Amino acid sequence: MNKVIIVTGASSGFGKAIAERLALHGHKVYGICRRQMENTSITYMQGDIRDTIRIEQIVKEIYDKENRIDILINNAGMGLGGALELTTWDEIRLQMETNFYGCVNVCQKVLPYMRRQRYGKIINFSSIAGIEGIPYQGFYSCSKFAIEGFSEALSAEVKRFGITVSIVEPGDFATGFTAVRTNSEETLKDPDYGPVFTRVRERFEREEINGLRPEYMAKKVENIVNARRPHLRYCVANLEQKLSVILKRFIPGNWNVDILRSYYKS
Repeated sequence: MNKVIIVTGASSGFGKAIAERLALHGHKVYGICRRQMENTSITYMQGDIRDTIRIEQIVKEIYDKENRIDILINNAGMGLGGALELTTWDEIRLQMETNFYGCVNVCQKVLPYMRRQRYGKIINFSSIAGIEGIPYQGFYSCSKFAIEGFSEALSAEVKRFGITVSIVEPGDFATGFTAVRTNSEETLKDPDYGPVFTRVRERFEREEINGLRPEYMAKKVENIVNARRPHLRYCVANLEQKLSVILKRFIPGNWNVDILRSYYKS
């Protein structure tokens, strides 16, 4: 059966690829994004996921029109690079409000409808950085660690209503995410942190630019959409990154930190 699906951050990157693939395969897709978009197969609705009033309006409008919401895909987010010590509170708030509070906001607005209908599927985007604290992307990691904990607890709370929760943990992908990352100006100017941050940033940006394509992610998410019993977690990454996630479970924490420092040359 074709499903009614909400995709946040649907104007670019993962969100755009996912929305287009699901619409192509016959689903009714509503894309939420901040800028005005037009597409014959996707119904775009303009709004900021941090805006509680606007998101409530959008979700109600979708439900009133379709009389159901089958799936929510929480993909919207942004990146922040810089030293934890020098990142400003404005930068920290922007990171957490966009990635974590935005995800929570959309979930809270959709869940009452899913509870009423006694079924639904929520797919929240985390990251490999939500499993390992990435140097010079520390607050990005914080926002994704928060999504991991939120989603795991949410899964336990809503399962009895017929609602499933899945977490997608992407590795490096070639999307527009790299070009729009916010970087801490205070870090760049600092004589201790600046040169190291520049070197580390070059490393992770190179890995992203040469990473997997968003269309690959769209196929994986479609599989979750179609799954009768979806898993809680899906790590979608290259083999090296998947192995690093597995390795972390079995080695002492300080070893893992040394591996991260060596890999990123931090």
